[in-house]
Amino acid sequence: MTRAHEIAVALAALEQRLSRACAQAGRARGEVVLVAVTKTHPLSDVETLAALGVHDVGENRDQEAAPKALARPDLRWHFVGALQSNKAASVASYASVVHSVDRASLVRALGAGALRAGRQVDVLLQVSLDGDPARAGAVIADVPALAEATAGTDGLRLAGVMTVAPLGADPARAFAELAEVAARLRSEHPQALSISAGMSGDLEQAIAAGATYVRVGTALLGRRAPLSQ
Repeated sequence: MTRAHEIAVALAALEQRLSRACAQAGRARGEVVLVAVTKTHPLSDVETLAALGVHDVGENRDQEAAPKALARPDLRWHFVGALQSNKAASVASYASVVHSVDRASLVRALGAGALRAGRQVDVLLQVSLDGDPARAGAVIADVPALAEATAGTDGLRLAGVMTVAPLGADPARAFAELAEVAARLRSEHPQALSISAGMSGDLEQAIAAGATYVRVGTALLGRRAPLSQ
């Protein structure tokens, strides 16, 4: 089996999962965007996905994402990993959506980079549902202030929220909690309609809770050894 055929088979199986999850949640398949997470995978995999109709692509390291985005500027690039402020300007030059904004200093850096690039970047606030300071994400109590800062920054558009289900937690309960955070955010910022939640192992629970983006890598492209630092 060629790599292209392998990816096509995986995508077909994933689409079946997505369609089934949407149907069970009483939602249209078109309400949920698949973000194909291509981190550690080569540009050739991105090219194959694009040929198969996948146009939303996610990366979590600027040094890997930037050259891929330069090669395929026609795709919609999502930055889904922890982002350092000193990488924000580079990310703002190609990413349409940043899923991992969790502090005011990053809002400022990303906004400055977006303005310098003459772009508007959609921002999703990453929410920590367990409050673990060792993991990325703003605690729920800090979300309103972070939302105000984002909404008031030129070059950025407050688009919604994102989370990763806490380790060992019931993802259904975690994503239901995120949906409550999202609803409170929308009451103050009606344009913040996006919810990024769910990966290969828990996308069904995320869709049931209202996710509009699911970030899928392993179920689509398999595993590869991590890149060296």
